Amino acid sequence: MSEPVPDQPVGELELVHAFTGPMPTGVSVSHTGRIFVNFPRWGDDVPATVVELRDGREVPFPDEAWNQPGRDDDPEAFVSVQSIVVDPADRLWVLDTGSPMFQPTRPGGPKLVRVDLDSDTVAQVIAFPPDVALPTTYLNDVRFDLRRGGAGMAYITDSAVAGPNGIIVVDLATGASWRRLHDHPSTKAEPPSSFRPVVEGRPFVERPVDGPPQPVMIGSDGIAISADGSRLYYCPLASRHWYSVATDALADVTVGADEVAATVLHEGEKGGGSDGLESDDAGRVYLTSYEHNAVLRRRPDGEYETVVHDPRLLWPDTMSVALDGHLYVTANQLHRQANYHRGRDLRRKPYALFRTRIDAGPVLLR
Repeated sequence: MSEPVPDQPVGELELVHAFTGPMPTGVSVSHTGRIFVNFPRWGDDVPATVVELRDGREVPFPDEAWNQPGRDDDPEAFVSVQSIVVDPADRLWVLDTGSPMFQPTRPGGPKLVRVDLDSDTVAQVIAFPPDVALPTTYLNDVRFDLRRGGAGMAYITDSAVAGPNGIIVVDLATGASWRRLHDHPSTKAEPPSSFRPVVEGRPFVERPVDGPPQPVMIGSDGIAISADGSRLYYCPLASRHWYSVATDALADVTVGADEVAATVLHEGEKGGGSDGLESDDAGRVYLTSYEHNAVLRRRPDGEYETVVHDPRLLWPDTMSVALDGHLYVTANQLHRQANYHRGRDLRRKPYALFRTRIDAGPVLLR
């Protein structure tokens, strides 16, 4: 008897690096091809929360000192980094949650740190005040438009599980920051009545050691900026829907909350839950699909296509479009963590960094 036909992959994945230590989340590639990765402190042994991949090694970046915080509100070291992003000027920005193990934040912990890649030194630290980075805030991902203001604007998702979600806007010249779409419905996780994710054929829910399963309620997570900089895309992790908002409204502190909310557009149902979003200079938006081991892409004409689908793409997390014409993506088996399986860690190392050719470049708003 012949074997049944297996699931058919789409596209080609090239393994860039295999991780045998802690699980990664973020990846970003510099204009000269340097690759940076981060590891949040979620319970794994994390020697360095930010590294550069050099000749197959994971080297603490910018140095060991910045990766050795003295406390959770250390303003001069990385506490627990969720995302690292190279901006249009080829500088690395480190988004520090200040929230190891998702603990409440304290001033000094949540921050955005700029590392100049020509000298590999920290050049700017922007700390968030307690009315912006709330005790419940979890800083998730960041995008940049360097054309706005004196030195550009940054947009950050707050994916808090037990508090308000929203978008945080940062003036990179002054360090001032403010919240937008604060607890707006578009930034919130969907309840089980409208969203029941399935990953690897199993319902994706929190399963504590004791007690009944609970839905995953992670809000605004993935974020991407349009090729012309006019729209900011975002999506809750616990949803199959995504949204966009006018950056003119986000960036203007004189615009009221209702006026900002009036510019929100529902971008539709995207066929699966997404962790990361990304965009390219051809006007296409990329969406990880953790329910389908895939990366999808919406073209400028509104049509969706599958960039890659592969059984090795177990929880595609963060993407980075590089000048070498590739899309880089981490696969970290997040759904196999112990808190989703009654205390049993089902992850199997190594975790992976892949890339796939897309023949497009990053959005460079400068």
